[in-house]
Amino acid sequence: MSEYKFSIEASKVNKTYHKRDGAVKALVDFNINIQKGTIYGLLGPNGAGKSTFINILGGLVKKNQGAIKICGINIDTNAKESRKKIGIVPQELNIDPFFTPIELLELQAGLYGVPKKNRNSEEILNNLELWDQRNAYARTLSGGMRRRLLVAKALVHKPEIIILDEPTAGVDVNLRNNLWKYIKKLNNEGTTICLTTHYLEEAENLCDFITIINHGKIIKNDTKKNLLNLIGKKTVNFILDKKLLQIPDALKKYEANIKENKLILNYDKKNTKLKEIIEILNYYKIVFNEINTYESDLEDVFINLIKNND
Repeated sequence: MSEYKFSIEASKVNKTYHKRDGAVKALVDFNINIQKGTIYGLLGPNGAGKSTFINILGGLVKKNQGAIKICGINIDTNAKESRKKIGIVPQELNIDPFFTPIELLELQAGLYGVPKKNRNSEEILNNLELWDQRNAYARTLSGGMRRRLLVAKALVHKPEIIILDEPTAGVDVNLRNNLWKYIKKLNNEGTTICLTTHYLEEAENLCDFITIINHGKIIKNDTKKNLLNLIGKKTVNFILDKKLLQIPDALKKYEANIKENKLILNYDKKNTKLKEIIEILNYYKIVFNEINTYESDLEDVFINLIKNND
């Protein structure tokens, strides 16, 4: 693989769509650097600009302003070479219904100029659990199989970066897990992965870095760890020895709530230690048999950021 630090570099990218009822700014001074060898999440609500950016990378949409490099290659001055570096899995299931999976992969490899001796169509179909359907017409495949076939098509030329736009939409949990297992394998072998997803749990489990965008603008760009630390909210449940009839004033600042024999408290882990809460319970002679704690996740961070920037 060639030497470069960032798989994708975008600087001050702008895209405006002109419609009858006015102009829509899809991307506004969009800046992003996706580090080589990482799994990078691009998150945002519908219409945020994620697919527009991906379509610009793939040459399907022209930007109005800005500069983009793919694996160190400028997409404006060397479009053909830059596109060889990426494999894009689109959101739409746009597959020719009259070809079989093996035919589609061989055709795609041919379009990229991959010699027959260097093709790995069989390996790709096996890894994506499509080998048994290799000779079935694409129109007979289920939605989940078609989704995986799109992933397969994106891999035929062994790209240095794979861009996945909602790749697990319509795919059942088992197949989703198998797909991500294969994607992680590719990443471990050095392939950079960039994905958009509505499954925030998926992004939390997979991504090293995350950019959250809304209305075409980046509202947060950081490591997953730092994003999760943005909201330090923690919930603790105390299973009480007996039902608490009245909540002590000292606990009310923790949004205290009682459900049967369970005392539920919320606190900021950056400002409060669990030990401090336990000391209050001991002071009031509130006996508990069990403690369960829950921390804020990426969904909490996402909702909070979008709400504050809408």
